[in-house]
Amino acid sequence: MAYLGNPGNTIEALRKYNFNFQKRFGQNFLIDANILEKIIRSAEVRKDDFVLEIGPGIGTMTQYLCESAGRVAAVEIDRNLIPILEDTLKEYDNAEIICGDILKLDLDAFVREKNEGKPIKIVANLPYYITTPIVMGILESGIPVESMTIMVQKEVAGRMQARPGSKEYGALSLAVQYYAEPKVVANVPPNCFMPRPNVGSAVIRLVRRQAPPVNVEDERLMFSIIRASFNQRRKTLANGLKNNGGFSLSREQIKESILALGVPENIRGETLSLEQFAELSNKIKCFSEE
Repeated sequence: MAYLGNPGNTIEALRKYNFNFQKRFGQNFLIDANILEKIIRSAEVRKDDFVLEIGPGIGTMTQYLCESAGRVAAVEIDRNLIPILEDTLKEYDNAEIICGDILKLDLDAFVREKNEGKPIKIVANLPYYITTPIVMGILESGIPVESMTIMVQKEVAGRMQARPGSKEYGALSLAVQYYAEPKVVANVPPNCFMPRPNVGSAVIRLVRRQAPPVNVEDERLMFSIIRASFNQRRKTLANGLKNNGGFSLSREQIKESILALGVPENIRGETLSLEQFAELSNKIKCFSEE
């Protein structure tokens, strides 16, 4: 068995199929066995788990997943990688290779069909250029996902777990923390990949919350307020809300909504916690219903 965590075996597999890396798919294959083992441990993959892997590449992490999980479904967008995956995974009868775009896959139907609607685990070395659409698409869809253990750009991992007032804190921080509990479990330098990316990477684990951590009456409204608050970071929260055409609020109503939080009128949005955004959203919803 040629384990692809060994760089030599990775090079051999690529040469065998005369494979060329595709920039448009953001392909950077992991070649460090220690990091691969840490990902599997951090994901807490067990023999009764169904694991969805996004972007398996040539099957490097897939091999490790197959040895730890009950079943593994690997979704790969690049058709040129399918023959390689069929070769590198041929010894595993618990692996299924799916050629497709994860952003277009009906994940709800997929989980019902493959795992009878029971919670799955997602483990992936995500293409960095579409990390946020993939993560938010999965979290917002409400499909039964127990956890996601994913390799992402280090800066993005920092934003996902950032706290109020920090430079990294933003709309992504709030959205991820509303749906999940994030924790960075490893930092990964560029030399752990082939080819080397131009940025540092990190493995972050997102454990799905059983219920939202805040009491909010209208999720959509709250996230509209959050986006308006961060669209113009240098402006005050009041100006961010006033300049957003989606809120039919008077200047006085905006002022009253902010002061009701027990904070100064000129506060900036990046200093508010998720709880405060939920409270602000509930107050604004009251005004809209008057």
